Amino acid sequence: MPTVKLNAQKFKEEIFDYTTEKEWKYKGDKPAIIDFYADWCGPCKMVAPILEQLSDENPDIIIYKVDTQVEQELAAVFQIRSIPSILFIPMDKQPMMQAGALPKHVLEEVIQKELMTSVS
Repeated sequence: MPTVKLNAQKFKEEIFDYTTEKEWKYKGDKPAIIDFYADWCGPCKMVAPILEQLSDENPDIIIYKVDTQVEQELAAVFQIRSIPSILFIPMDKQPMMQAGALPKHVLEEVIQKELMTSVS
């Protein structure tokens, strides 16, 4: 499954409506990863094909992409200060943010330890 572009409206509908909810409550039916990136960002360009591969290799996870230049509201909500920043969203725990271009083996490890443990 290819990565999915995400805007603020779709985020509120499919992930979490930060305008009405105070406590985190994930709306999705699969664990997710959200890549906060910008087209001009070199490290983001290095991570993008890795996330595409992981998306193909892990059909039980949805991988979203948020262009921080376009979706400034979402970038502000998550206090994105550096890109790429990657938000890992397990089904039954709090999301975890990781800044930086992570290598594939680290992303795979986080997927296995944090995201797949919550898939039944």
